[in-house]
Amino acid sequence: MGLAALPRGLGGGWARLRGLTGRPGGTPARHGGAAAPAAPLLWPRGAARPRGEGRSPAAAPRRREVTLTGPRYGVRRRPFRALSGRDLAAFERLVPGRAVTDAEQLAPFNVDWLRSVRGCSKLMLKPQTTAEVSQVLRYCYERNLAVNPQGGNTGLVGGSVPVFDEIILSTALMNKIISFDKVSGILVCQAGCILEKLNEYLEDQGFIMPLDLGAKGSCHIGGNVATNAGGLRLLRYGSLRGTVLGLEVVLADGSVLDCLTSLRKDNTGYDLKQLFIGSEGTLGVITAVSILCPQKPKAVNLAFLGCQSFAKVLETFTTSRAMLGEILSACEFMDEKCMELVERHLKLSNPLTGSPFYVLIETSGSDSTHDADKLNNFLEQAMTSGLVADGTVAMDAKKIKTLWSLRERITEALTHDGYVYKYDISLPVGKLYDLVMDMRARLGQSAKNVVGYGHLGDGNLHLNITAESYSHFLLDAIEPYVYEWTARHKGSISAEHGLGFKKKQYIHYSKSNEAIFLMQRFKAMLDPKGILNPYKTLPTSSESNMH
Repeated sequence: MGLAALPRGLGGGWARLRGLTGRPGGTPARHGGAAAPAAPLLWPRGAARPRGEGRSPAAAPRRREVTLTGPRYGVRRRPFRALSGRDLAAFERLVPGRAVTDAEQLAPFNVDWLRSVRGCSKLMLKPQTTAEVSQVLRYCYERNLAVNPQGGNTGLVGGSVPVFDEIILSTALMNKIISFDKVSGILVCQAGCILEKLNEYLEDQGFIMPLDLGAKGSCHIGGNVATNAGGLRLLRYGSLRGTVLGLEVVLADGSVLDCLTSLRKDNTGYDLKQLFIGSEGTLGVITAVSILCPQKPKAVNLAFLGCQSFAKVLETFTTSRAMLGEILSACEFMDEKCMELVERHLKLSNPLTGSPFYVLIETSGSDSTHDADKLNNFLEQAMTSGLVADGTVAMDAKKIKTLWSLRERITEALTHDGYVYKYDISLPVGKLYDLVMDMRARLGQSAKNVVGYGHLGDGNLHLNITAESYSHFLLDAIEPYVYEWTARHKGSISAEHGLGFKKKQYIHYSKSNEAIFLMQRFKAMLDPKGILNPYKTLPTSSESNMH
């Protein structure tokens, strides 16, 4: 007996594989996973059955008072003008009925999702059109009022909320789909469209978005582009620097830069959109996006595998890449500490036990029989060669969603474990887990948990360290050591989260002084008054000179 739903049975060692099988086909939506896992086939005699899920994916992190960012980090407010009654009246004319001043309504937009930084903005503006954004920024530029562009506020480096009293410019009401071409697969939409809603719209057309994130139910496509978000599909579809074809951007002085092309090839002059992808709202406010979308796969399979060492995790990845080829769409890993936190805090059930590491391998293709054959061959090779100790496979959308939730909700589980020090690092794949082990040895009992998970396919480690509460002592033990270690191994201190407020002063570990100076010149040219998302992404010239 093998994987009952796969066309060709798996024999030999794979009789131990647990199959979460069902009707093949359909692309799963991966957000959350409220349904309890189905009872697996071949469940070992005497083993405990999975428990049902508890807390919903939208559950907020544990409530606690968040210290204001300025005092906590010793930041000095720059000489921007303070908001006046005259300004409020002007904004009410520019965006009538959409200027929010109520402190209670503003509170959640002043605090990041991790509840680690907090500003004190007195005003949030909610424009609906590019013209309104232009008018708002022109006024702010003339009056020297600082602005904090904000999408879904799902950022993890403090880049999406004010540091002081910057005006929050929300794209929440800029949520219209402008056009979709089914022949080319090119979508044009406003920046405030929620990623999950875009994917649902495209699925009805037989397409999907080229990126997938755990925060897809809240994040905005404009924010995704502004931070150059990576996510779970990068292995298959590449980064936003390749799939974004055009942008519409409003500059600091209110002028509108229209680069909203829908052409896949345009070799006329400099590719200006690349300046704004990953600029974190510091060079301009993205108001519309043109993006190339792949066709929706007709067959999706997901294998959740247990490995006894990180060396075997790496070999499992290289074997999957060689044997699965064009149908390999995601390859993720997580350590046993991650699984413990997901089980403890979210009451999710891990269908495997006893492995120090876990690997998620997803295949997406157009022929279920062909894909299942390739997957069978890979799984048989992985088991018989000793790379994989145990595993389970899902083929229908509901069960795939259940397995993905174990990976996607790790961030949420960590927020319930205490204060989280988060590090999003690119490294040579062979070195990914070495940093986790080094940090555990370095911090010892001063940290509650040190965990590692991430994207094997693109060498992206998410190192997370939890403690009961924020501690300068613990932070000093982590930083700059973690960045020095990364630089020494030729890595990047930010793989996909950006620099935001928390990492800007460490950019020199990944970029040369010449590169940083050139970035500062771009900033000075496009935003000479520095009103757009101040205190973020780039160090000031004086801070740069210290390194």
